[in-house]
Amino acid sequence: MEATKAMDGQGLPCLDLLDATPGILRGLMSELSEADARWKPAADRFSVAEVLAHLSHSEWHCYRIRLDRFQTEALPEFEPDDAQMYLDLYRDADPEEAFDHFEDQREHNVESLRRLPVSAGDRKALHRQFGEITLSQMLHEWALHDLGHIRQIAELVRARKYLEGAGPLGDEYRLRP
Repeated sequence: MEATKAMDGQGLPCLDLLDATPGILRGLMSELSEADARWKPAADRFSVAEVLAHLSHSEWHCYRIRLDRFQTEALPEFEPDDAQMYLDLYRDADPEEAFDHFEDQREHNVESLRRLPVSAGDRKALHRQFGEITLSQMLHEWALHDLGHIRQIAELVRARKYLEGAGPLGDEYRLRP
């Protein structure tokens, strides 16, 4: 079991989840059209396309850069990452291109992480909002980030593709896309 492997000190934590995320998302989106991917449940909510653009953008502009800095600097300083700053970028992104870009970047990032010794998880950085953090803590946050967006996309897909088709059987579901 991979969780045991990481706990036994044979690898960094969370890598199997990070590696699995693109496949999970691909499965969730398997029946979406482009119109479905761009559908927004409300003006102030993200569409699947916007979530994919956010994942693609944050994979490089947040996580990859931080990962590189953890490896090359003694105590790098990180600014908070604010997705709200990039809403225009997300709004206009092509969902297929964003997902392909995310998937390629994720593969590269996980491969890089798997080459690191478990001791790399103890490397420290200074986060301007949260103080001192370790690479291991960032990996756990990265997994939390993935799981939050997996849930978000699942809710969007449920609301867009399946709720109406369930007829009265869908009345008991409390969706929050």
